[in-house]
Amino acid sequence: MIERWQRAIPWLADPAQKGAIKEKYAWKPHDSQIPPEGDWRVWLLLAGRGFGKTRTGAEYVRAMVKSGQARRIALVAPTALDARSVMVEGESGLLSIGLPHERPEYEPSLHRLTWKKSGAIATLFSADEPNRLRGPQHDLAWCDELAAWRYPQAWDMLMFGLRLPGPAGGDPRAIVTTTPRPIRLIRELLADPKVAVTRGRTADNAAHLAPAFLDQIVRRYEGTRLGRQELDGDLLDDMPGALWTHGLIDAARVTAHPDLVRIVVAIDPAATSGEHADETGIVVAGRDAAGHGYVLADASGHHPPVEWARIAVAACHAQHADRIVAEVNNGGEMVAAMLRLTDPNVPFTAVHAAHGKVARAEPVAALYEQGRVHHLGAFAPLEDQMCAFSADFDRDIAGYSPDRVDALVWALTELFLNPMPGAAIFEDYRQRAEAQPKE
Repeated sequence: MIERWQRAIPWLADPAQKGAIKEKYAWKPHDSQIPPEGDWRVWLLLAGRGFGKTRTGAEYVRAMVKSGQARRIALVAPTALDARSVMVEGESGLLSIGLPHERPEYEPSLHRLTWKKSGAIATLFSADEPNRLRGPQHDLAWCDELAAWRYPQAWDMLMFGLRLPGPAGGDPRAIVTTTPRPIRLIRELLADPKVAVTRGRTADNAAHLAPAFLDQIVRRYEGTRLGRQELDGDLLDDMPGALWTHGLIDAARVTAHPDLVRIVVAIDPAATSGEHADETGIVVAGRDAAGHGYVLADASGHHPPVEWARIAVAACHAQHADRIVAEVNNGGEMVAAMLRLTDPNVPFTAVHAAHGKVARAEPVAALYEQGRVHHLGAFAPLEDQMCAFSADFDRDIAGYSPDRVDALVWALTELFLNPMPGAAIFEDYRQRAEAQPKE
């Protein structure tokens, strides 16, 4: 795994140094901690808590100093305390890594680290004081928790000062180690072709984390919006005008549900086929006696008809559902036929959409706003689709059909809402067959 470090930083290939580090001060980076190849100016490392972001930043600075590729370094954190307690004095900070005799000397009063052998100097800065970055020049910068910087001007001032060529003649570079947040600066960096992006998850570094942390924190937040941001390093947005928000869904999330008086499986069959086919939405939901709904499962995906019928019938039996509900606008008789082929006795109701997707979804969104619908666990793809679904949703612009949302809406409509005016609801083929005269 460290071959790329060796190519970028020649001293790592030295047998004596390499052996000493491996034996006593082992730095064994996992894949996402390896510096990216290519001609980049900024290395943006977006990763969850406990991934090893600080260690990666500190090791990169140490290696650049050791190899003679950096002499004037800026260490920038959200606050002065963060710079000192995390980047310098922390367990993975610059004073804690590498061989003891190679570590820099720290002068707190001057906010400065000095590597005596090479003469390299690193200066600590607080992003709360952007103007302190106006004058100094640097050939390397390490920026920690950029998403938590209160003043974006600090980044601008740093970039103006990141203009010194490295001792070996290379271009100046910056490494940014941060948990992602949907701020403008992060989005601009993601769109910059000179920015190399690496993503990482807390689970990538599980071997170096306390079991109690993994058991209590990771399990509690895994799959939630907060967990996806803080543990998985995902960059999440709430679209303006969306019918749902991640915060709304998270506020009503549960880990268990009471007895349910009714459960349904809803299907929204894919309207297209081939290489760019839509998904088939398959969502299971139930309702309790107190009038609260629970989303129990999302089995949506790119399934051919035989497969989605099998999945829906299996979910119906596994969840002890009362009925399968499926939209038949595009599938017609085929939907019923596929379900009957899989299980002739499965209860089935076909529904026909007489109104647009938004009109059907708005009453269901209102149930969420009232706190009456809960997700049993986390359903990330479904929830992302919900939070991107707005009144002006355009399939052509979005590039997909919101089939998971459609299935969710059909399920909760069946459980809570009366049919909307003009909607034609057809009872299942089994009921019609039973009404036929017996021969």
